[in-house]
Amino acid sequence: MLDLRDMKALDVDVEARTAWAEAGLTAGEYTEATGAHGLATGFGDTGSVGIGGITLGGGIGYLVRKHGLTVDSLLAAEVVTADGQLLYADEEHHPDLFWALRGGGGNFGVVTRFKFRLHPVDSVVGGMLLLPATPEVIAGFIAEAEAAPEELSAIVNVMPAPPMPFVPAEHHGKLVLMALMAYAGEAEAGERALAPFRRLAPPLVDLLRPMRYPEVYPPEEEGYRPTAVARTMFLDAVDRGVAETVLEHLRSSTAAMRVAQLRVLGGAMARVPVEATAFAHRGRRIMANVAAFYGPHDRAEQEAWVKGFAAALRQGDGGAYVNFLGDEGAERVRAAYPGPTWERLVAVKRRYDPGNLFRRNQNIPSRG
Repeated sequence: MLDLRDMKALDVDVEARTAWAEAGLTAGEYTEATGAHGLATGFGDTGSVGIGGITLGGGIGYLVRKHGLTVDSLLAAEVVTADGQLLYADEEHHPDLFWALRGGGGNFGVVTRFKFRLHPVDSVVGGMLLLPATPEVIAGFIAEAEAAPEELSAIVNVMPAPPMPFVPAEHHGKLVLMALMAYAGEAEAGERALAPFRRLAPPLVDLLRPMRYPEVYPPEEEGYRPTAVARTMFLDAVDRGVAETVLEHLRSSTAAMRVAQLRVLGGAMARVPVEATAFAHRGRRIMANVAAFYGPHDRAEQEAWVKGFAAALRQGDGGAYVNFLGDEGAERVRAAYPGPTWERLVAVKRRYDPGNLFRRNQNIPSRG
């Protein structure tokens, strides 16, 4: 393993709206530093995640509908290849490598620096909205999220209400819809965009408010590392029937914590041609992830539950988001790169890492 955590240099060009960032930075560190200038690059939903991994896999977070994936804001990268070369990759220099880095993961070299485009995102209207989990609320929420302005991105977690201080005690452990939302625009417009979600049902908790964009990454509990099994896929619709399936499976679980996460996509992400980057799911409308925590003795039980839940939700070619894959085997890695994307990635791998030095990952072999 290569540990890049001490590589944290960040050079922000405010006038050009670009930033050169070393790969040891976390999303939270980068966002706080660029936020001082009212600028941002969209990463994921967790501040402690390193920018390297999330960028190379695609990057789906709070700005995905407004500004696209993280890789859509990647302008260049410095890469150490398997033979020890330091290469500069962008649209003009090693364009095949640059294409592969935007979604193909850590298969082609070690990226030491990223050049990102910065977007003017000083503040957002967002935070958490907790609603009762009913089929009508879940289906209605997804419908409103798809109809919302592109400035609004949302992450929906259907799960037992955690025993947090701000959650009324009578709801602890009961299934709720926990939405994490961000409207990247003017506050007044943001309040209008959020109003339909508040009308779906009387909120159990409403923490939506204007905030600085870096506040979308709240403090995390130090040392909290739960063990979980999960499956990722893409869906084309979440209607009342799908919502009922979600609730049925969540009620049947014995896990202390289990979740069905739904992210509405589209917007800027969907306007990028599918062949432009190695992220090949531009046309999918919703990304889903189901997960269950497990303890010392029930991993097999929770693994079976997750597999059954994922099978019940699957719609056509479910695909997979590579950043959410666990140790699930070569077939699941292949599912992350449908169509001609896989063949192109294998060709790039063969050119830059023919011996498959970089293989302790979601591996794309040099012979596919």
